[in-house]
Amino acid sequence: MAMDGYGPGAQVPLQGAGGQTVAMNALASAAYRDVPVEEILKANNEQHKSEVRPGRFAKLFRPNLGEAYSRAVQVRMLGGARAPLIQSFGTEPQPIVEHCLAATNIRKRRDTLLTGITVLFGVLFLPGMLVWLAVFYLRRGLAGRTGTAGAMGTALLAGVGILIVLFLWKLPFTGLPGLYLRVMLIAPVVGWFLAKRVCEATARDLKDRWAGLLAGGGVAAKIPEAVPHAPDQTAAEELRQSLEKLTAEQRSNVVFYAGPKGILGMGTRWGSWHLAEELVPHAGKEIHAFRSWDVIRPIHDQLKLLERGTLKTGFPTPSVNHWIVSPVGEGAGAVARPDGEDIVAYQVKPHEIQRVCNENQFGKGNRHYLGVQFTLWDGQLVLTMMVTVTALLHTLRIEVTGHALGPVHPLFTTPPAPKSKTVSKSVRFWETKDVPLPLVDTDEVVRLAVRAPLTWFPPVLDHLGGRLVLPEPFGLRHAWAEQPWRHRFMADDAIRAATPVMRAVHAATIKFLEEHEVDTQRFTNRSMVLSGAVQDAAPKKADNYDA
Repeated sequence: MAMDGYGPGAQVPLQGAGGQTVAMNALASAAYRDVPVEEILKANNEQHKSEVRPGRFAKLFRPNLGEAYSRAVQVRMLGGARAPLIQSFGTEPQPIVEHCLAATNIRKRRDTLLTGITVLFGVLFLPGMLVWLAVFYLRRGLAGRTGTAGAMGTALLAGVGILIVLFLWKLPFTGLPGLYLRVMLIAPVVGWFLAKRVCEATARDLKDRWAGLLAGGGVAAKIPEAVPHAPDQTAAEELRQSLEKLTAEQRSNVVFYAGPKGILGMGTRWGSWHLAEELVPHAGKEIHAFRSWDVIRPIHDQLKLLERGTLKTGFPTPSVNHWIVSPVGEGAGAVARPDGEDIVAYQVKPHEIQRVCNENQFGKGNRHYLGVQFTLWDGQLVLTMMVTVTALLHTLRIEVTGHALGPVHPLFTTPPAPKSKTVSKSVRFWETKDVPLPLVDTDEVVRLAVRAPLTWFPPVLDHLGGRLVLPEPFGLRHAWAEQPWRHRFMADDAIRAATPVMRAVHAATIKFLEEHEVDTQRFTNRSMVLSGAVQDAAPKKADNYDA
């Protein structure tokens, strides 16, 4: 069947290149989690901190982690008036956002059924539903902090149930009013039973997707609303364009340096090595004039050859790119991407990159860096070595700096666990056993049923239940990244990468200078000193100056 150039169904994007799926799947799995939203605060680091803002009636309308995360990520990544994003190196943000959309769709289908149940068994018998909601609200207020309070809440629920039974038995009304009063108090209980069945089915689906992503399975994010089937489907077309815009911004060659925070998205700067010497011609010769871009080009070519080594064990294929680095304040709440005729699809044109490299070396303005990036550990470790060339007066300065972005917080890599509690055995009371708990408890059914009719009004739910506020400037990868130095092998990989990269840069530089009649003795001597020093490389806070 012809579709007028539009796809017949949801498009499933390819996973990250080179098997970079661990970090991406971990971040996507958060959309399916049913743990308390406060759990995400454990993933806060010193530089980037999320915030949970409670709502007006948080006890009844509070979101769980999956609901709050999906909502926050969708608004931040796809909003029409959103602020610029930070690139998510080592991952692809579009599949993560699509999983958030898919999780929202699953919950909406559940909420549609719950809304029907609520209308049929709740709204039509509103007084009874309000009585039961008041009981659950009081029970939640009592339960939660101590075992005694929980017992009191359960006793309250049982006591109200007994009173309702006595009330129905000794009801003074007869006829239609009496029948309505009886059904009014029983119908919410029947509705709760049906709602629990719906909630349990959805909970199993969400947990299976959560576990499947962390297990590395191909869990597809089905979002048919992102694929327009006809030209008049404007909402689907806008969503598709927003996803394309997200991918285009991910490919941007502009990054932001935030002082001690390092380059946003690449991690803090842990090491820096400088080769700076005076340009002196060979005896009886004259230096052939050159500019910084002329030095960068052979360095670029040499870094491209890093994967070709004499030994069998060499580097994995690196990504070598030219970057325009824009400075922002350490505490900046947002960044501003450059625009103009020299920018196309968030990419700075090659001629402008060359101009910045040659001219923006001193004073205000953006700077040019040549970066070689390794994505290791299935996307959990991103190593970036940045090279910049500065020519001031008679001095040529080659600077190599190392940046490391560590794994995502373990919160995101934790698989779902069956709900259970530890109790004492009845006979051997000095021993304990694990007792399985229901997949969805009573309080959760009530919470979901109350939230269901408001699913189509997200701002109202945010006001009533609360919301998750993401750290700014926001990028999916660096917002919840750990330092790699706590992982022995990751730290070793970061330190080991520095030596061959720096030597490749120096070799290309010295060869270029020789071709331009520069006496390279001082450069060679300095390079040998740095080669010795880099062998004892240790991670430091290179952007924290003792001044």
